[in-house]
Amino acid sequence: MKIPVVAPLVAALLLAAGMATGSVDAADAPADDASPPSGRYLLMDANGRAVTNADFPGQFQLIAFGYTYCPDICPTTLVEAAAILKRLGARADRVQPIFITVDPQRDTPQVLATYTAYFHPRIIGLTGSASLIARAAQNFNARYEKVTEPGAPADRYHVDHSAGMYLLGPDGSYIRKFGYSTPAVEIAERIEALLSETPESEMTQRLLPPG
Repeated sequence: MKIPVVAPLVAALLLAAGMATGSVDAADAPADDASPPSGRYLLMDANGRAVTNADFPGQFQLIAFGYTYCPDICPTTLVEAAAILKRLGARADRVQPIFITVDPQRDTPQVLATYTAYFHPRIIGLTGSASLIARAAQNFNARYEKVTEPGAPADRYHVDHSAGMYLLGPDGSYIRKFGYSTPAVEIAERIEALLSETPESEMTQRLLPPG
């Protein structure tokens, strides 16, 4: 199955012109009784390797949920993730961008790897079983729902999902969510402030096992 590439290119051009748009569903708003997100996940990368939120010691993780057939929100979000890395410059190596699919039926590891590479080579695509993805989304208070129009073929569907980006700290713990409408420059500035508050040498010392 071919990966749709027109939408990402169009979204990139729109974003560059300051015109990118996308409808965010009501599920993006947190429920009043929702428990605080834990940010935990156990998924699989393009090489079939198990990946968890604890596998990036010393790095902040910038995570988005979505799928490769998403017409607007997902490509726009990944363009923003690439812009954030560019703005961080040399400090970008302390931030790991991650794209978690909510459509494992179509988004195989290979499909995800090809898709994320369109936006930035450092963005990692993660997938897994339906139950593992559901658990990861629940741990971020993220929501998604497969929607098929009446009479449409089973493989013709879209997925309504929570938008925005989630930030985890160098210890893999949840910090906060950036809403879909948050400008990339603002996100970069907030991450820069966190990087300044947590020097790399200090973070490395915290993560070293006791001698």
